[in-house]
Amino acid sequence: MERTKVVAIAAGRQPVSVSYVKPGLNRVYVFSTRCERDEPTNGRLSDAAAAAVKDLLPSYAGDDLSSLCSWADEIKFRYHWSSPLHYINTPDGLCNYNYDRDCKDEDGVAGRCVAGAINNYTSQLLTYGKSSESSKCNAPLVLQSSDFSTFLPSTDNLTQALLFLSHFIGDIHQPLHVGFTSDEGGNTIDVHWYRRKAVLHHVWDASIIQTAEDDFYGNGVADFIDTLNKNITVRDFGEINTCSYASESITAACDWAYKGVKEDSTLQDAYFSSRLPVVNLRLAQGGVRLAATLNRIFG
Repeated sequence: MERTKVVAIAAGRQPVSVSYVKPGLNRVYVFSTRCERDEPTNGRLSDAAAAAVKDLLPSYAGDDLSSLCSWADEIKFRYHWSSPLHYINTPDGLCNYNYDRDCKDEDGVAGRCVAGAINNYTSQLLTYGKSSESSKCNAPLVLQSSDFSTFLPSTDNLTQALLFLSHFIGDIHQPLHVGFTSDEGGNTIDVHWYRRKAVLHHVWDASIIQTAEDDFYGNGVADFIDTLNKNITVRDFGEINTCSYASESITAACDWAYKGVKEDSTLQDAYFSSRLPVVNLRLAQGGVRLAATLNRIFG
């Protein structure tokens, strides 16, 4: 995305990182482009994970993973094969997720969805760390066609694997990245967010977060994330696997994102106040689960 302020979600203890991509442009707070600050002292990443992340980041990132969390969005216009890896399309109205049924691209190639991408890049990063047992929900992606050979960067390009993984764990926690097929996860549903035209998907990517910061947090993103930190309990995070993440998102999409919304709906205070807790929870879950995943990979 070209107008992105990367919000580093630190759903645990401070410090919190906020990094800018393309500074000087209009600010947009984007749900799916935040990731954990890679500091060993932050209480979330292990020393080994923090060291591995630092080793894999390019020098221009300044040891800050969050500064590159939008890379996967920016690169998809060059890496066209990566576009389907940002989302999952599920059957309209079913409100559930099934890996075998749903994790495929428009051509029916299995594993080409955000859940499959997380599995794939986790598997690649394990070559830096240690091996682990696999399951359908936490397994390396096996492509069914040699046409997509460029989808799998060689395992010596673990920097890309880290950047993809960090971004995609954010994506899968945004409810409308696991939305209905016919409306492309809310991308074809035109609404008004207060007085501004938007699509429903963008409301959940950005508008709710930006409105919360503008209305409630005088010191900006740091205060917003500090509030998330203070309201998180262990039970909020559940099982650590992509099937759980996707199932949670489609449930939230049905119960909250889509509910009561029609084409040209005007979404205002009632929608905002009732949906903000859901957004807060998904942001926090994404940040903490990213840290847990990196700790699991790197030790």
